[in-house]
Amino acid sequence: MQRRFQQVDVFSSTAYKGNPLGVVLDAPGLSSQEMINYSRWSNLSEVTFVLPSENPDADYRFRIFAREREYPFAGHPALGTARAWLAEGGVPKNSGLILAECEAGVVPIKIQGDVLSFASPPTIRSGTIEASELAEVLHILGVEQSQVLDSQWVDNGPGWMAILLDDHDLLLGLDPKIPIRPGRWKIGVIAPLAHAQDEEKFEVRALTIENGTLREDPVTGSLNGAAAQWLINTQKVHPPLINRQGSVIGYEGRVYLDVSDEHLWVGGHTQVLIRGTIEL
Repeated sequence: MQRRFQQVDVFSSTAYKGNPLGVVLDAPGLSSQEMINYSRWSNLSEVTFVLPSENPDADYRFRIFAREREYPFAGHPALGTARAWLAEGGVPKNSGLILAECEAGVVPIKIQGDVLSFASPPTIRSGTIEASELAEVLHILGVEQSQVLDSQWVDNGPGWMAILLDDHDLLLGLDPKIPIRPGRWKIGVIAPLAHAQDEEKFEVRALTIENGTLREDPVTGSLNGAAAQWLINTQKVHPPLINRQGSVIGYEGRVYLDVSDEHLWVGGHTQVLIRGTIEL
């Protein structure tokens, strides 16, 4: 059947320079396999499907798929889905605040004009990366242990581990390798900007390796949120701050991070660029 559809650009004020998200707004009746089929075919990093909320406090529920895999939470899908819902006439129960239900729970999303910000959920895995796994990751990245300032699990759903490098140019010049061992890696690489301007502090690269394929995400809300919480907690940076992402692959992502109301808020510009229907 024909279902309302939007494609949203997330985390950039310049059209087509953020992270695209496909949003199916009329998802009731779709099976998980049908959602997977569209997600795989779309070739987007993630797609979402909007459903009636099951939690009485939430405005809507959404499911997130990255090809065959369903995520309990991811940042750019949370913001892109919220923008699509608002563009279709959605009105939140609480003025200026959307409560969006996903597998990870109910996520608050603040509305500030073109900028939407989600409250970063707590990590489900943190702490030290095991030495053998860290060595494998550094081999993938082609960097030496001496070039790493710190590392940490920062998994708030997708499975991220974060590597903090000591040099911005090193980050920009990374040429990651496909590992010999089969497996799945979600690697976030971070470096301080060489000439930080105002609140812009770090450059981020988000790498996913799975089934012998490497993909670099244009801009990644979940990684930026969890990594910023780690950097703030360890006093490597103080909020507010802005992270850059995507410049190596031709994007202009900016992620706004701040702490208020006992939450770390992760935000960015969002805009609907394609609107129509999809046959599903």
